[in-house]
Amino acid sequence: MVIAFHKPYGVLSQFTPDGSANRPLAEYGFPSGVYPVGRLDADSEGLLILSDEKMLVDRLLNPRRRHPRCYWAQVEGVPHEAAFAQLGQGVEIRGRRTLPCRAWMLEPQPDMAPREPPIRVRKSVPDSWIALELIEGKNRQVRRMAAAVGFPVLRLLRVGIGAFTLGELPRGKWKELSAAERKLLLRSQTG
Repeated sequence: MVIAFHKPYGVLSQFTPDGSANRPLAEYGFPSGVYPVGRLDADSEGLLILSDEKMLVDRLLNPRRRHPRCYWAQVEGVPHEAAFAQLGQGVEIRGRRTLPCRAWMLEPQPDMAPREPPIRVRKSVPDSWIALELIEGKNRQVRRMAAAVGFPVLRLLRVGIGAFTLGELPRGKWKELSAAERKLLLRSQTG
Protein backbone atom coordinates (compact mmCIF):
# COMPACT_ATOMS: atom_id res chain seq x y z
CA MET A 1 0.00 0.00 0.00
CA VAL A 2 1.28 3.47 -0.93
CA ILE A 3 -0.36 6.60 0.49
CA ALA A 4 0.07 10.27 -0.42
CA PHE A 5 -0.49 12.70 2.45
CA HIS A 6 -0.64 16.50 2.24
CA LYS A 7 1.27 17.21 5.43
CA PRO A 8 0.35 20.51 7.05
CA TYR A 9 2.73 22.85 8.83
CA GLY A 10 3.34 21.76 12.44
CA VAL A 11 2.96 18.02 11.80
CA LEU A 12 5.80 15.59 12.51
CA SER A 13 6.87 12.93 10.00
CA GLN A 14 6.45 10.30 12.72
CA PHE A 15 3.59 8.62 14.54
CA THR A 16 4.69 9.33 18.10
CA PRO A 17 4.73 12.73 19.82
CA ASP A 18 8.15 14.23 20.49
CA GLY A 19 7.24 16.51 23.39
CA SER A 20 6.84 19.57 21.16
CA ALA A 21 3.62 21.32 20.19
CA ASN A 22 3.82 19.60 16.77
CA ARG A 23 1.18 16.97 15.99
CA PRO A 24 2.13 13.35 15.16
CA LEU A 25 0.92 11.38 12.14
CA ALA A 26 -1.16 9.17 14.49
CA GLU A 27 -3.83 11.89 14.48
CA TYR A 28 -4.65 11.37 10.79
CA GLY A 29 -6.17 7.87 10.77
CA PHE A 30 -3.67 6.07 8.57
CA PRO A 31 -4.03 2.28 8.11
CA SER A 32 -1.90 0.23 10.48
CA GLY A 33 1.48 -0.95 9.24
CA VAL A 34 2.36 2.10 7.12
CA TYR A 35 5.33 4.32 7.89
CA PRO A 36 6.74 7.49 6.29
CA VAL A 37 9.10 7.02 3.34
CA GLY A 38 11.46 9.90 3.97
CA ARG A 39 10.46 12.93 5.95
CA LEU A 40 9.47 16.55 5.93
CA ASP A 41 10.42 18.80 8.82
CA ALA A 42 7.54 19.96 11.01
CA ASP A 43 7.87 23.48 9.58
CA SER A 44 7.61 22.21 5.99
CA GLU A 45 4.41 21.26 4.18
CA GLY A 46 3.35 19.13 1.25
CA LEU A 47 3.70 15.65 -0.14
CA LEU A 48 4.68 12.91 2.29
CA ILE A 49 4.57 9.28 1.14
CA LEU A 50 3.66 6.50 3.57
CA SER A 51 3.82 2.81 2.79
CA ASP A 52 4.06 -0.69 4.18
CA GLU A 53 6.56 -1.60 1.39
CA LYS A 54 10.15 -1.48 2.63
CA MET A 55 11.63 -1.45 -0.90
CA LEU A 56 10.30 2.06 -1.47
CA VAL A 57 12.87 3.60 0.86
CA ASP A 58 15.81 2.76 -1.40
CA ARG A 59 13.83 3.25 -4.60
CA LEU A 60 12.73 6.78 -3.69
CA LEU A 61 15.51 8.10 -1.45
CA ASN A 62 18.87 6.72 -2.60
CA PRO A 63 20.67 9.52 -4.55
CA ARG A 64 22.24 6.92 -6.86
CA ARG A 65 18.76 6.29 -8.27
CA ARG A 66 18.45 9.99 -9.21
CA HIS A 67 14.81 10.05 -8.13
CA PRO A 68 13.56 13.66 -8.32
CA ARG A 69 11.68 15.54 -5.61
CA CYS A 70 10.21 18.95 -6.42
CA TYR A 71 9.85 21.74 -3.85
CA TRP A 72 8.28 25.17 -3.98
CA ALA A 73 9.90 27.69 -1.68
CA GLN A 74 8.63 31.13 -0.82
CA VAL A 75 11.81 33.12 -0.31
CA GLU A 76 12.68 36.57 0.95
CA GLY A 77 13.68 38.66 -2.04
CA VAL A 78 13.61 37.98 -5.77
CA PRO A 79 16.44 35.67 -6.88
CA HIS A 80 18.48 36.63 -9.94
CA GLU A 81 19.78 34.32 -12.67
CA ALA A 82 23.17 34.01 -10.96
CA ALA A 83 21.49 32.58 -7.84
CA PHE A 84 19.63 29.99 -9.93
CA ALA A 85 22.89 29.09 -11.70
CA GLN A 86 24.62 28.62 -8.32
CA LEU A 87 21.79 26.42 -7.04
CA GLY A 88 21.85 24.39 -10.25
CA GLN A 89 25.56 23.66 -9.94
CA GLY A 90 25.30 22.77 -6.26
CA VAL A 91 26.27 24.91 -3.30
CA GLU A 92 28.49 24.36 -0.29
CA ILE A 93 26.50 23.73 2.89
CA ARG A 94 28.01 22.46 6.12
CA GLY A 95 31.28 21.59 4.41
CA ARG A 96 29.66 19.53 1.65
CA ARG A 97 28.67 20.41 -1.90
CA THR A 98 25.09 19.55 -2.82
CA LEU A 99 24.45 17.58 -5.99
CA PRO A 100 23.43 19.59 -9.05
CA CYS A 101 19.72 20.33 -9.23
CA ARG A 102 17.19 22.25 -11.28
CA ALA A 103 16.13 25.64 -9.88
CA TRP A 104 13.82 28.23 -11.40
CA MET A 105 11.39 31.08 -10.70
CA LEU A 106 7.76 29.99 -10.63
CA GLU A 107 5.92 31.91 -13.35
CA PRO A 108 3.24 32.80 -12.77
CA GLN A 109 3.71 33.00 -9.01
CA PRO A 110 1.36 30.52 -7.29
CA ASP A 111 -1.65 31.79 -5.38
CA MET A 112 -1.28 29.71 -2.22
CA ALA A 113 -3.74 29.53 0.66
CA PRO A 114 -2.23 31.28 3.70
CA ARG A 115 -0.29 29.18 6.14
CA GLU A 116 -1.32 28.86 9.77
CA PRO A 117 0.55 30.38 11.50
CA PRO A 118 1.30 33.07 8.88
CA ILE A 119 4.82 33.54 7.54
CA ARG A 120 6.79 36.58 8.63
CA VAL A 121 6.37 39.53 6.29
CA ARG A 122 8.70 42.50 5.96
CA LYS A 123 7.17 45.47 4.16
CA SER A 124 10.55 46.60 2.83
CA VAL A 125 11.53 43.19 1.37
CA PRO A 126 9.51 41.51 -1.37
CA ASP A 127 9.08 37.74 -1.48
CA SER A 128 8.78 35.31 -4.36
CA TRP A 129 8.20 31.64 -5.09
CA ILE A 130 10.94 29.47 -6.60
CA ALA A 131 11.08 25.78 -7.46
CA LEU A 132 13.90 23.32 -6.86
CA GLU A 133 14.09 19.76 -8.12
CA LEU A 134 16.56 17.66 -6.12
CA ILE A 135 17.73 14.07 -6.30
CA GLU A 136 19.00 14.06 -2.71
CA GLY A 137 17.30 15.06 0.50
CA LYS A 138 19.65 16.04 3.28
CA ASN A 139 18.27 17.56 6.49
CA ARG A 140 16.86 21.06 5.74
CA GLN A 141 18.68 21.04 2.40
CA VAL A 142 16.36 23.34 0.43
CA ARG A 143 16.35 25.92 3.22
CA ARG A 144 20.15 25.80 3.52
CA MET A 145 20.68 25.97 -0.25
CA ALA A 146 18.43 29.01 -0.67
CA ALA A 147 20.06 30.76 2.30
CA ALA A 148 23.53 30.01 0.85
CA VAL A 149 22.67 32.09 -2.24
CA GLY A 150 21.12 34.90 -0.18
CA PHE A 151 17.40 34.08 -0.22
CA PRO A 152 16.06 32.77 3.11
CA VAL A 153 13.05 30.45 2.89
CA LEU A 154 9.82 31.69 4.47
CA ARG A 155 7.64 28.73 3.49
CA LEU A 156 8.46 25.35 1.96
CA LEU A 157 6.24 22.80 0.23
CA ARG A 158 7.17 19.51 -1.41
CA VAL A 159 4.89 19.37 -4.43
CA GLY A 160 6.12 16.25 -6.23
CA ILE A 161 8.09 13.02 -6.07
CA GLY A 162 9.02 11.35 -9.34
CA ALA A 163 6.27 12.35 -11.77
CA PHE A 164 3.57 12.25 -9.06
CA THR A 165 2.37 15.64 -7.84
CA LEU A 166 0.40 16.74 -4.82
CA GLY A 167 -2.23 18.21 -7.13
CA GLU A 168 -5.50 19.16 -5.44
CA LEU A 169 -5.12 16.89 -2.41
CA PRO A 170 -6.35 19.10 0.47
CA ARG A 171 -4.03 19.98 3.32
CA GLY A 172 -4.32 17.39 6.12
CA LYS A 173 -5.88 14.72 3.84
CA TRP A 174 -4.46 11.49 2.44
CA LYS A 175 -5.30 8.96 -0.25
CA GLU A 176 -4.11 5.56 -1.36
CA LEU A 177 -2.36 5.73 -4.72
CA SER A 178 -3.89 4.00 -7.72
CA ALA A 179 -1.72 1.78 -9.94
CA ALA A 180 -1.29 4.68 -12.41
CA GLU A 181 -0.35 7.13 -9.62
CA ARG A 182 2.12 4.63 -8.21
CA LYS A 183 3.83 4.41 -11.63
CA LEU A 184 4.11 8.21 -11.67
CA LEU A 185 5.64 8.17 -8.18
CA LEU A 186 8.25 5.59 -9.19
CA ARG A 187 9.15 7.29 -12.48
CA SER A 188 12.65 8.74 -12.29
CA GLN A 189 14.38 11.36 -14.42
CA THR A 190 15.65 8.73 -16.82
CA GLY A 191 12.52 6.61 -16.80
